[in-house]
Amino acid sequence: MTTRRTFIKILGGGVIASGVGVGTFAVTRTPTRALAPWVQATAFTDPIERALGHALLAPNPHNRQPWLVDLSQADEVTILRDPDRDLPMTDPFNRQIFIGLGCFIENMVIAASQTGHSVSLDILPEGDDGPVAVARFREGAQEDPLARYITTRHSAKDAYTSQGLSAEDIRRLSQYVDVITDEDTVQYLRDLTWEAFQLEVFTERTFQESVDLMRIGKREINANPDGLEMRELHLDALYSVGLLTRDMLAETSGAAFEAFMNGYRDVCYSTPAYTLLKTRGNTRLDQIQAGQTWMRNSLAVTALGLGTHPMSQALQEFPEMSDLYSSIHGRLAQSGETIQMLARIGHGSPAVATPRWELETRVIDG
Repeated sequence: MTTRRTFIKILGGGVIASGVGVGTFAVTRTPTRALAPWVQATAFTDPIERALGHALLAPNPHNRQPWLVDLSQADEVTILRDPDRDLPMTDPFNRQIFIGLGCFIENMVIAASQTGHSVSLDILPEGDDGPVAVARFREGAQEDPLARYITTRHSAKDAYTSQGLSAEDIRRLSQYVDVITDEDTVQYLRDLTWEAFQLEVFTERTFQESVDLMRIGKREINANPDGLEMRELHLDALYSVGLLTRDMLAETSGAAFEAFMNGYRDVCYSTPAYTLLKTRGNTRLDQIQAGQTWMRNSLAVTALGLGTHPMSQALQEFPEMSDLYSSIHGRLAQSGETIQMLARIGHGSPAVATPRWELETRVIDG
């Protein structure tokens, strides 16, 4: 699997590139510039650069890569939010952005253990408006068992089999999340996630944000290695000769759109179980810590040979989603709790996901 989470900007200039090997990507239409950091990163010897190169593989909304790092102090990383990467129309309170930053932080800590380094964290040292965290690296740590799964973790967005989770799967994942397997609640969540997805798609500004962040073909992917992507050969070719346009992508009618929606509905209803992550509050610290926990859960899912796919549309805070937001919180959260993440989980996903345009990846609007 390839991904376009390719670099982290360093304050003062420069980048840190991902340390993962390049996979196959449309042989004659490969966006070599966007994928070059994978090749360059294999030579990393500095433990901080290596840890950061793996940190950027963390899940984050719309692949916006909302992080900046300051490496001006020896053995120290200051992590900041890049406000240019916000999703004001889809994540109006930046809740999902901060969850993504928490995932980034935890991936960095886990990856650092592979070179024998521990990381002490000072999260939000200057309050909500300052740096996200200051991380200090020290020698002396054993490898985290989850570290080996960083480069193979992915969101498995295909249909799952009807096979349920084992008691051992549930036990191991329950240290991170609530695992939902009872049929009544599973059916409720199938219906909810499908309804929330439709609402997202048929709210014009919601859909438009996804279209605006779509990178179509080799040239656009090279120019903008963030956002969503359409890398299939035939789509690249159609776009290059003007037979596929951005306006056409925004069209919510026609046979192609109908097929897409039917396919997504099949995905929603092929779900044998769900996981959700709740916090007692909804502060920035809660959101960052939720991201840290979600990162560990995601790696544990990979370690168990399962597939998982975040489907958190019903948790989004734009006005049109308020009824579904209230519904899921009324049924599955206690007073004062916030459900930060919701995901389907099951068997049957391929070990390596096929890259494709997937509208369901956090199309959010405010």
